[in-house]
Amino acid sequence: MAKKVLGWLGSALLVLGLYLFFWPVPIDPIFWEPLPVPALEGDFVENRVLQGMELFATPNGRGPEDVAVDSEGRVYVGLEDGQVLRYAADGSNPEVFADTAGRPLGLDFDGDGNLIVADAVKGLLSIDSTGAIEVLCTEADSEPFGFTDDVDVDSQNVAWFSDASVRWDHREVMNDVLESRPSGRLLKYDPSTGDCSVVLDGLVFANGIAVSPDDTFVLVNETMRYRTQRVYVRGPRAGEVEVFIDNLPGFPDGISTGPDGTFWLALYAPRNGLLDFAGPKPWLRKLIYRIPEAMQPKPKRHPFVLGLDATGKVVHNLQDAEGASFSKTTSAEQLGDWLYVGSLTEPKWGRINLASIE
Repeated sequence: MAKKVLGWLGSALLVLGLYLFFWPVPIDPIFWEPLPVPALEGDFVENRVLQGMELFATPNGRGPEDVAVDSEGRVYVGLEDGQVLRYAADGSNPEVFADTAGRPLGLDFDGDGNLIVADAVKGLLSIDSTGAIEVLCTEADSEPFGFTDDVDVDSQNVAWFSDASVRWDHREVMNDVLESRPSGRLLKYDPSTGDCSVVLDGLVFANGIAVSPDDTFVLVNETMRYRTQRVYVRGPRAGEVEVFIDNLPGFPDGISTGPDGTFWLALYAPRNGLLDFAGPKPWLRKLIYRIPEAMQPKPKRHPFVLGLDATGKVVHNLQDAEGASFSKTTSAEQLGDWLYVGSLTEPKWGRINLASIE
């Protein structure tokens, strides 16, 4: 009997080994070697500042990934079910402003008061003051958008936005994370011509977008390279690309430009040791794909927002290392003394008075 049990066990282990190491998978990971994760000290020292946020519920929905504020101070968030909610300036009276029937992610207002939306499913949209939706574009250079992610509109009404991946959509984020291939793009929509074009490709999970105060450069986050790139789009350095900040302690998601020129960078969560270890081991990332989703690496509940100056230096460090009431920070937008914070998955968004923490 013992021999039979051992035989069955051996056969089961053989089948499990064959599955974990040889079962075909749809992802095709590449080699990459991350820099050692910086310690949460100095510029990144752990704190509990974001525990002081006011939190506002998103009734009957989740995932206010980005937050935008109109000229009247009203607050807008997009939810995972396609709804765009509008709140009074004090965060009360949420109402459905529009429904994209997709997944609205990045939000920003243009100079005419239209809400420009990077919708992961529907593409780049414009929503007027009545809630009427217009599709601006769904492809660039004959390549359809795979995962329209974030948007920022400059003073000339040009919308700069990201296509996170042309290989995977917003429901397949883990595929892109494990594959780590450069398939993201920085895009531009010019309303004067109606043209949508590729500004920069070869980005690894292109995410948050922020335009400089003088419109000369655009920042774009590469989530799976833990960095932010600076792309010069006007002036004598137009066409140049450089690293703005590198080797971040977390996954960079949204980024925005504050009224004083501070760039507010939301880190989705601190880095994951297993993902870093698996970077130069494509075979291990295939193995991770094969294991049950419940056993795959999970982000830590740790809201994290950095304020950066024009050189990429950290000038603000806002965290909640406990993450008891909020997590998965995906955006941070400043209006006056208020910093509005979004989340990919929470049934709420938050804001904190910056004057109270100086």
